[in-house]
Amino acid sequence: MFRNARRSPEAEAEAKACGAQARRRRIAAAVVAAVVIGAGTAAGAGADTPHDGQPEVLELKVRNDQYAADDKAPEGPSLGDTYVYSGAALEDGRTVGHGGGTCEVVQVEGDTPTTQCLITMELDRGSLTMQSLWTSGPSALDMAVTGGTGDFSTARGTARFWDIGTADERVRVEILH
Repeated sequence: MFRNARRSPEAEAEAKACGAQARRRRIAAAVVAAVVIGAGTAAGAGADTPHDGQPEVLELKVRNDQYAADDKAPEGPSLGDTYVYSGAALEDGRTVGHGGGTCEVVQVEGDTPTTQCLITMELDRGSLTMQSLWTSGPSALDMAVTGGTGDFSTARGTARFWDIGTADERVRVEILH
């Protein structure tokens, strides 16, 4: 009904800032999910991990803990904007791991940022590393499991996140050893 109504320049600026802030929160939520996946994967996996070429599979819920954004000039998505995050992975309602990392905007097309995300987790069985290049949006997020330490020193695989930034956020991790 109000589509043809004109907004003041101040109202336009406020609407644009709110949209940029929502995009940054979605990106951060995706990143937190990635952190949590790695943490849960390592913590939830038993000491008798498969060694027959079959992936170690974990399906986890994600709980976001802490987040901060550094929105560099110009305001809104721009090269160099950074997101720092931490989170926890839940399995059967209990916390099985923690992780943290950063995402940095490496490309912007219109108002859509693409970020490079790097994650490191300290886990009972060692650390686990993951990374991805992600263009924000409604699709699932896929991350590469790129290695680690301890029991994860030769880990590789993939992690997929759904319902990013919601109370129903979940992840499926497949790790090859």
